[in-house]
Amino acid sequence: IKYMTHPRLLIVGTTPYSTKDQSRSFDAFFHYWEKENIAQIFCKPQSPVKGHCGTLFQITDYRMLQRWKGKRIKTGKVYNYDELPDSSESNQRTDETLSAPRAYQFGLRHSPLTHLLRGLLWRKRFWCTEALNKWLDEFKPECVFLSFSDDYFIPQIALYVAERYDIPIVNSILDDYYFNTRFSLNPLYWLYKLTYKKLIRKVLAHKGSAIYISDKIRDKYNGDMGLDGETIYLNSTVKRKLFAPVNTDNPSITYFGNIGMGRNHSLNDIGYALGRINPKYILEVYSGSRNPLEYGVFKDNPNVYYGGMIPYEQVQEKMQNSDVTVIVEGFLPKDIDESRYSLSTKAADALASGVTILTYGSQECGIVEYMQSTMASYVCTDKKGLEAVIREMLSTPKKQKEYYEQQIVMTHKHHNVDRSCEMFMTVVNRAISK
Repeated sequence: IKYMTHPRLLIVGTTPYSTKDQSRSFDAFFHYWEKENIAQIFCKPQSPVKGHCGTLFQITDYRMLQRWKGKRIKTGKVYNYDELPDSSESNQRTDETLSAPRAYQFGLRHSPLTHLLRGLLWRKRFWCTEALNKWLDEFKPECVFLSFSDDYFIPQIALYVAERYDIPIVNSILDDYYFNTRFSLNPLYWLYKLTYKKLIRKVLAHKGSAIYISDKIRDKYNGDMGLDGETIYLNSTVKRKLFAPVNTDNPSITYFGNIGMGRNHSLNDIGYALGRINPKYILEVYSGSRNPLEYGVFKDNPNVYYGGMIPYEQVQEKMQNSDVTVIVEGFLPKDIDESRYSLSTKAADALASGVTILTYGSQECGIVEYMQSTMASYVCTDKKGLEAVIREMLSTPKKQKEYYEQQIVMTHKHHNVDRSCEMFMTVVNRAISK
C-alpha cells in the first residue's frame, strides 16, 4: 500500500479534504495516496490546508450568487499544495464570505427550500467554466470519489466529470440521504425529494462502486440499489493510553462533537444523572456548534460544562487525559431517522483512545448499535436506566479492563489504517477495470 502508485482520483465533496478537522475521515481511504494523484473540487468557503491533495478547486455559494447578479467574476479558485498553510489555525473562511456571510449561512440551512434555491443558484453554465475544464484536463482524473451530499450540485459535478472523461464514480455513502424520508405536508419537501432521488439514481447507475461507513448502510444500498460496495470503517490517530481505572473521586468525563439532532438533550440527561450520583461530577462538552438553541440547553445544568470548539489536536489530548469519553445520539424519531446509519469518527477515536466509553442513545441509531456490538463500551439505550449504567461503570474496574482489552481487538479488526486503505484501493481498482 505504502509504495505502489495510485490512480489519479478526483474528490468531489463539500469540505476540503484534510488529515484533521471535519474531513479527517477520508484518511481511512487516502492515507498512503500520493498527493499529486489526488485533487478535489469543494464548495465550503474556507481556505484549505496542506493535506493529501496536490491541487484543489473551490466554487462557493457567494461567487455563484455574484454571477447570478451579473458580475463578471470567476466562480472557481485554484489552490495548489505548495501555497497552502500547514495548520488549521490559518484555515479561515475566505475573504468574500467574511464580507457576505449570509450566502453561506443560508446554504447551511438544510430545508427543502434552501436545497431547491441552491439547485437554481448552481446553474451548470456558472460552475462549468473553461477554467474548471482546463484544471481537470491538467489533472486527467481516472476515477471520481463522490462524498455524498444532500444538495444537487455536488453529485451533478461528480457526474459531469465522470461522463466527460468516461471514468467511474466511487460513491462514499456515509449518511442516508436517499432513503431517509419523513412525513411532510410541505409540497417543496416532496419536490426536493423527487428531484434529488432522480439525480442520485442517475449517479448510482453510472459505472463504479461504493464504500460505506457500516455494514448496516452497506446492506441497505447494495440490496436496494444493486451496488457491490464495501464497508470501510473510519480510523483514528488518537494514541492509546495505558489502562487506568476510572478515578471515582474526580473523574474527567468528556464529549467531543456535534450536539445537534437531539445529542444535546442526551448529554443533558448524562449531566443530571452524574449530579444525582455526585454533585461534583462534571461532563465536559466540546463542540463547534454556533446555534444557541443547541448549546443553550446546558445553561441550567450545573453538571455540564460547555467548552465550545477546540482544535482536533486538543481533542486528542483531552481524550487521552479523560477517564470516560461519551458517545451520544438522540431519541426523537426525526433524530433517529437522521442517525440510523451514522458511524462517525467518534467511534474510531473512542476505541483507539483506551479510555472507558459510555454510549447513550436510541438503539436504532447506527453508532449506538455498533458500540453495543463491539462489547467494548458501557451502553444505555433507555433514560430510565442511565443512572444505573453510570453507577455500574464507575464501580466495576474489572469490567473497565475487559472493555479496554476489547477496544484493542476492535481497533485492530475494524479501524486499522492499513486494512482500510488496502480495501479502498481494491474498490477503486475494481471500479476502474469494469
